[in-house]
Amino acid sequence: MSIKNIALCAGGFTGEYEVSVNSAKNIAANLNTDKYKVYTIFINRDRWFYESVDGSIDVDKNDFSITLNGDKIKFDFAFITIHGTPGEDGKLQGYLDMLGIPYNNCDTTTSAITMNKAFTKAIVDGIHGLHAANSLRLCERDMHDVAIVAAKLKFPLFIKPNNGGSSVGMSKVYNAAGLPDALTKAFKEDDQVLVEEFIKGREFSRGVARLNGKIVVLPATEIITSKDFFDYEAKYSPGLSEEITPANLPLVKNDEIAEILAEIYLRLNCKGMVRIDFILREETNDFYFIEVNTTPGQSSASLIPQQVRAAGLDLVEFYGELIEGNKPAS
Repeated sequence: MSIKNIALCAGGFTGEYEVSVNSAKNIAANLNTDKYKVYTIFINRDRWFYESVDGSIDVDKNDFSITLNGDKIKFDFAFITIHGTPGEDGKLQGYLDMLGIPYNNCDTTTSAITMNKAFTKAIVDGIHGLHAANSLRLCERDMHDVAIVAAKLKFPLFIKPNNGGSSVGMSKVYNAAGLPDALTKAFKEDDQVLVEEFIKGREFSRGVARLNGKIVVLPATEIITSKDFFDYEAKYSPGLSEEITPANLPLVKNDEIAEILAEIYLRLNCKGMVRIDFILREETNDFYFIEVNTTPGQSSASLIPQQVRAAGLDLVEFYGELIEGNKPAS
């Protein structure tokens, strides 16, 4: 059996560069060294490079290769763990598709669509049992009449960048007076903004992956935060949030949620592993869709590794199947 060369792509162009690097370290520690030779490729706006013992080596972007000690190393597979652009929004996927190099996550189209919260909600609309908060999508080039927003939606409201999944630029407002500042903050991150009604309830996140050809829904994690909502600070500051895996859910509700999540995965043509965030509404216990994350964090404390362990699965086998189960795009 020949050993495959794996390009573990980390970094990216966003503020989650270090989060991505931590994910890459955990993935590298859980890839079978008998099967895979792992090269962590750091990608930023200035350069793509591999850090060798002799210094950093630039990637040849013509064929996605590196030259190490005079030997040209081509990659059999790219394991992408970049949050945001260019690893989560389809750009890197399109590049790899053109070179015929397979990778672990969703294809170019799905990656691009799921980065756009409004487009994603439109596609999953109509799935049995799935609800979504009332919302408006605003574009920076358009006029933003606060009175119109206030008239169409019920407060409190969430204002968040339409593209991206890092919770940066997100605000919760309780009246029309808070809208202008919240919109300004969100427009600093994106030229499209989603204004969405707040749904009060329990917040969950749950991984879905295709393993050995079958869709597997991992155990749910309930997220309980001491902050007003689960923003970037709550996500990455120790002690601000509690994550309960597996979540305390009745078996019937658990199965019902799993069916909805599997349908979302199919409807969006997802591949590899994704994480889907949702709320169970307080009054009704109805499922309210939030978003799909196609490159979820993979540090040892991240939700997907927690859920893999809770499911009784081996993380080494889990990552191995993400590699073996993916073929290059035709």
